[in-house]
Amino acid sequence: MPRLPIVPTIVVALAVAAMIGLGVWQLQRRSWKEALLAQYTRNLTEPPTSFPKPPVGHEELLFRKSSVFCIEAHGWERQAGRNRDGATGWLLITRCRTGAEGPGLRVALGVTDDPKFEPDWKGGEVRGVIAQAPDHRPLIATLFGKAPPRELMLIADTAPEGLEPSMPPDPSTVPNNHLAYAVQWFIFAALAVVIYLLALRRRGKKQA
Repeated sequence: MPRLPIVPTIVVALAVAAMIGLGVWQLQRRSWKEALLAQYTRNLTEPPTSFPKPPVGHEELLFRKSSVFCIEAHGWERQAGRNRDGATGWLLITRCRTGAEGPGLRVALGVTDDPKFEPDWKGGEVRGVIAQAPDHRPLIATLFGKAPPRELMLIADTAPEGLEPSMPPDPSTVPNNHLAYAVQWFIFAALAVVIYLLALRRRGKKQA
């Protein structure tokens, strides 16, 4: 029986073990995500809660009703969004100062089809639903290691003049693809083993 090449075998074994480990980790993440989605569904019927300070992390509060008093609005950020009729447009987000410490949190006030429109809104009480603020980090940055907590924002129930109320966030839109990711990692591990065995077989024939 031909001897196995030591270094390539160790490298392949480590790679396969890493892939299996990632698959198991994704299965664990699946259970975590299922529990989180159940919490989100319950949040839809929970009483209003105070908006967290600082407005980062606190994933358990997503889809919960809340309210803030915006002392002063700072600038306008535009993101793709939908109004309550499902029509696409620009979601206008402003950063609100809620105290003496300066701009405190982001509030999504409503949707417009005019990319240059700016509402004449100076602040006031805003009631709505807690959601995650837009995140512009590249996807690859969230795949390895522990990603920093996401910033939260409030999606307003009503919109100021010139804007239409935004489509409220829906827990059913939160993906739970961890099972598919786990299966992919297990398949990659199996393919690596099969390819290496075929390479060993070919090497053995050449030596013979």
